[in-house]
Amino acid sequence: MSPRYALMAAAFVAAVFTASRSEILAQAPIPGFEPQLEDIETFPAGPGREETFYGCTACHAFKLVAAQGMTGQLWDETIQVMIDKHKMNEPTQTDRAAMIAYLEKHYPPRTPRGGWQNPFAQ
Repeated sequence: MSPRYALMAAAFVAAVFTASRSEILAQAPIPGFEPQLEDIETFPAGPGREETFYGCTACHAFKLVAAQGMTGQLWDETIQVMIDKHKMNEPTQTDRAAMIAYLEKHYPPRTPRGGWQNPFAQ
């Protein structure tokens, strides 16, 4: 690296690290974005809704779950992945069955419309 580029890189790093936290946090919000808390009442009512909502939202937004659309078997496998790899608390067999039934009923696989398809949903 030439001395000129090394000096420019050092100046850039110094500028980044000297920017105060308040300057970074004071940046304007993204236009049109309003953070919202998810509410269990916005999702379809039915057996297993509470177990599913609270089991999933302990780590991520429920809308992420609702966007998937999978079979009961894939929902069950996904729950197991969350337990094994992401340290989800293992639900009781009754709660797990209720979660899978809820997800399978309200968030089944969608009919493909062409274009990109999730290779894991097959």
